[in-house]
Amino acid sequence: MTGYDDYGLPVGAYSEPEGLGRQAYRVARAFLLYRVKPVAERGIHQMRSGRWTWRSLFSLVRVLIVGWCFVVFWGERRLFANSVDACEWENWENWPAGANPHRLLFVADPQLVDPHTYPGRPWPLNTLTVKYTDLYMRRAYSRIQRVLYPDTVMFLGDLFDGGREWSTATSASPETRYRKYGDNFWLKEYNRFGTIFLDHWGDGGMIPRPGQPGKKIISTLPGNHDLGFGKGVQAGVRKRFHTYFGEGNRIDIIGNHTFVSIDSVSLSAMAQENSDSVQELWKPTLEFLDGSKKQKQRLIQRELRTMQGLRPNLPMSHEMIELDGLAKAQLPHFGEPVTEFPTVLLSHVPLYRAEGTPCGPMREHWPPTPPPKGQTEPLVKDNRNAISVSGGYQYQNVLLREITRDVADKVGNIQYAFSGDDHDYCEVVHRGYTSGGGGIKEITVKSISWAMGVRHPGVVLVSMWNPVDGRGNPLEKTDLPTLQTHLCLLPDQLGIFIRYALFFALTLLLLLVRAALIASGRVTVAQPVESPILPTTNEPEKPQGPYDPTSSNSSTSSDRGKLQVRNARTRSTSPSQGYGLPMTQSKYTYPLVQHAGFYGDEEDGKKEPKSWGTVSTKRSKPKKKGFALFAQEFRNSMTVVAGVVLSFYFWLIWNG
Repeated sequence: MTGYDDYGLPVGAYSEPEGLGRQAYRVARAFLLYRVKPVAERGIHQMRSGRWTWRSLFSLVRVLIVGWCFVVFWGERRLFANSVDACEWENWENWPAGANPHRLLFVADPQLVDPHTYPGRPWPLNTLTVKYTDLYMRRAYSRIQRVLYPDTVMFLGDLFDGGREWSTATSASPETRYRKYGDNFWLKEYNRFGTIFLDHWGDGGMIPRPGQPGKKIISTLPGNHDLGFGKGVQAGVRKRFHTYFGEGNRIDIIGNHTFVSIDSVSLSAMAQENSDSVQELWKPTLEFLDGSKKQKQRLIQRELRTMQGLRPNLPMSHEMIELDGLAKAQLPHFGEPVTEFPTVLLSHVPLYRAEGTPCGPMREHWPPTPPPKGQTEPLVKDNRNAISVSGGYQYQNVLLREITRDVADKVGNIQYAFSGDDHDYCEVVHRGYTSGGGGIKEITVKSISWAMGVRHPGVVLVSMWNPVDGRGNPLEKTDLPTLQTHLCLLPDQLGIFIRYALFFALTLLLLLVRAALIASGRVTVAQPVESPILPTTNEPEKPQGPYDPTSSNSSTSSDRGKLQVRNARTRSTSPSQGYGLPMTQSKYTYPLVQHAGFYGDEEDGKKEPKSWGTVSTKRSKPKKKGFALFAQEFRNSMTVVAGVVLSFYFWLIWNG
């Protein structure tokens, strides 16, 4: 039995309106069925009937279709393939023969576009930006996984753009306009991140390369757009991030290198005013740093024992642990001293450097300033090419000097550092901090998104080779570093759109010129011949024989050889005479089926069509001339080009 809701309406009688995706599908389907399909069928019919010639084959419309298909395939496929293929490991790695390096991929600042990114951008522009940035990152990331097949993938923070603004049960955004976005919206963004990156992590396969322990992906490092910065970090927002991604402070042994990740955005609250009131923000990272040297030794020792096939840890002792000490309890470990691996520091916010410290020639937005005439060395101070030492609401371009020095001292033996946040590439050697010798080489990784202010997004590839013995001592005595890097640039999506726009303008111009030439009579085109739906009938031949009305034996005269249609429609008013043709009006008893489809002579000044030769019995419309012909030709040619090209374009998008 059908139920009724509170308004007295049958339950299920009404449904939600169709979404934009469904409506777009219906419009596209109707366009293909009623615009593109008839034109394609007519072309196939012409081809089968032999009416295609070399001249028609190379007509302007067909040339434009071929040109558009080439341009679209080049922009949606070949550019991505060429960019990633140029980054093949063998093209830039420089290891001794027989080396089997561990290969790692750094991804920085995806910053998924959301309502926080462009708050004033209207629909549908904002929706298209979301769709195309996601498509770009998914396509590039998938291609990297399939072609480069890295052993480890690490993210350097700012996974979301407005993650810090979306409310939790215990926190809310400082800005009123974002308070309506809560946990449900954040979870949708989390699922969106997984659809782009996590779901495509295994596109190249999940089998480890020979000699490698396995594939790994780490996305725990938070950025200021994920949590906020300093005292702007809210405890509820940080707990939510840790719940779904993991702790931001961690140590990983990868490729015989020690990777130390620190939550630098929370640690920065330690140097701000009234920092004692927010100890819960910076204290966990500070405690992590205090124990990082011992933790590195334990993890290196466990890794070496695992490599030798030994038990990595001692068995757990059977003793009671107090509740308050359970969080800090550790597994027993072997206390044998081992040689430390090279340490790599990971921080979302770059380390401190003096203002104007150059970032090098691979910085896209502001390349190095040319040195004065006669000077060959690059400038020591180049404000244009450097990362600005400044900050603002919920961000700071570099860590404070005191925090950077404290991190370097407590972690120790730092040889390399990788960071994000700036969106552009920057390479600096810090010589003023404790390091493993020769200074700390820091690389700030480009954003992978084309909506973050760089025309050529990118990722950084890292190749590590550090063979060691059972104690951690290097086996190979070479002058080569144990870690090599390469900046892998991705396509210029904005440049692709610009090329599409230019080719579209050229298409419009050529089709307008074509339509104008046809309208002026300077160019003629073959008109399509339409086959009639109904058969064409002519006046039947007059039979010869005993029933021939022209025969001398016939009782009718020759002027009665045609059926008078108007009289045939006159009915008898007397039932006694029967229904049908009255005997007084019937000129002869010739079978009417012989005259099927034939109309009589012109009568009373009214002209009747002679045959059923076309779909309609009305006269065909006169051929268009002038502007009407111009508009018709332009509209028809544009419809054909757009229909074929857009179908191919959306097929490419739908298939990645």
